[in-house]
Amino acid sequence: MSIRNNYKHTLYACYIGYITQAIVNNFAPLLFLTFHNSYGISLERIGLLVTVNFGTQLVVDLLSAKFADKLGYRRLIVAAHLFAAAGLIGLGLFPSLFRNAYAGLCAAVMVYAVGGGLTEVLISPIVEACPTEGKAAAMSLLHSFYCWGSVLVVLLSTLLFWVFGTDAWKGIACLWALIPLANAVYFLKVPIAPLVADGESMSVGGLLRSGIFWVLALLMVCAGASELSMSQWASAFAESGLEISKTAGDLAGPCFFAILMGAGRILHAKFAEKINLYVYLGGCAVGCVVSYFLASFSPLPILALIGCGLCGFSVSAMWPGTFSLAGEKCPRGGTAMFALLALAGDTGCSLGPTLVGYVSAALGDNLRLGLFTAVVFPILLLGGLLLLYRSRQ
Repeated sequence: MSIRNNYKHTLYACYIGYITQAIVNNFAPLLFLTFHNSYGISLERIGLLVTVNFGTQLVVDLLSAKFADKLGYRRLIVAAHLFAAAGLIGLGLFPSLFRNAYAGLCAAVMVYAVGGGLTEVLISPIVEACPTEGKAAAMSLLHSFYCWGSVLVVLLSTLLFWVFGTDAWKGIACLWALIPLANAVYFLKVPIAPLVADGESMSVGGLLRSGIFWVLALLMVCAGASELSMSQWASAFAESGLEISKTAGDLAGPCFFAILMGAGRILHAKFAEKINLYVYLGGCAVGCVVSYFLASFSPLPILALIGCGLCGFSVSAMWPGTFSLAGEKCPRGGTAMFALLALAGDTGCSLGPTLVGYVSAALGDNLRLGLFTAVVFPILLLGGLLLLYRSRQ
């Protein structure tokens, strides 16, 4: 069977799409302290790079809710990968080309964030529309590739930093751009099915008038914030808060986090059809609370790092699990629903790390206490799950 008629290739392209998303979201955080030391940028302003990234994705999510179906999935997903590649190349070039290095970093982040936003909106409905069974398992497996992409970014980047030195980061950023460029070509060839037949999907207004949708949006905000608060600051936390080397910090912080998050998503994919999703997500939220306490207040560095890893496992099912609940609760939600939920998730992705950065800076660059403030998000997620479960009853 040719590529153009085989939906397995569609799934493969989507998996690579989430690896691209992982590159976009996780490469720059490995360099936060490098930016701080090389350009004299404060931790507070560096934290704002996360806000620029996910703030741009928010705008893209919002626009996609209105225009994605009209412009077509294929055209937009190819454009998403081209934007991601251009932004990664710009990350290496713009700081030198702009008069202000920080402005150059912001510009590059905005470009690849457009690609990240389009990817987040489109990949899940493309997979949901594929004529396959076990949608909840497929969704969780899809999202596990974000984790394996994160591991790939950390391990390979750390290896390249070790071989060529951290000063080679600009060239390494350009190397990472090859993956989205290749996948853009792949998406030109694979089959892509519509999610909902024309005229049958809910309107944006209909979704916004639904109380259940707003609870799902709350879950997405909390899922994004719970995950990114730890993952975006894990490298800097391990390096400065626990006073270990950059190489060890990258491996012990974000890499450990991503490995356990990927393992959690594969576990969820295996048992998704057999478990009560409400109970499972509730347990994940409780585990996330415990992990933030452990990372923030443990007197031993090894226990703090275990807290980072436990957080990765605990947040693993939050994002794909909420998408699965949305498909169950709003089967006619269509692309607009996925776009608005991605908007909510990216709001959390921006809010959580920015809150950690602000609190850390206000407390004398104390990342331990800054991370602790993120415990509010899994607690809110528990409340949202309870509301959604009561509506089910």
